[in-house]
Amino acid sequence: MNIRLEKAVSKDAYSIFNIQVEAFTPLLHKYHDYQTSPANESVDRVLKRIEHPSGIYFKIMADDLLVGAIRVVWNDTPSAPWISPIFILPTYQGKGVAQAAMKLVEAQFPQATSWELATIQEEVGNCYLYEKLGYVKTGQTKPLNDLATLIFYKRECS
Repeated sequence: MNIRLEKAVSKDAYSIFNIQVEAFTPLLHKYHDYQTSPANESVDRVLKRIEHPSGIYFKIMADDLLVGAIRVVWNDTPSAPWISPIFILPTYQGKGVAQAAMKLVEAQFPQATSWELATIQEEVGNCYLYEKLGYVKTGQTKPLNDLATLIFYKRECS
């Protein structure tokens, strides 16, 4: 499978939104996180992320098919980008797509001295993926509710 990234533009908002909802709905049902789940966001929120000047949204393409997206935000510190969100269609999960996309996006920012992200601590597969890619738990957590906790990761670049 050939994985590549394409910069998202405003007209991609609906396609990205639909994949985001499909990718995060199982987690919404599992953790009942109705306040912050990307499955509950609006298409306008996706559009604002695409158009935000301190970030880049990439479409994740697998053999020329849109299968997910990854967003990089740098705010005040371009050398320490933040990944949020990253998501893959359920039928493409577990096939190395996210791992390839993470490596590709990191290569887009050679000036980065570190990378940060957060994920649901109870999602062991996500934690395994990030740790496999060299991300280390920062020790910071944030409870979302009684069922889910965000855990924060950081990877220092060499």
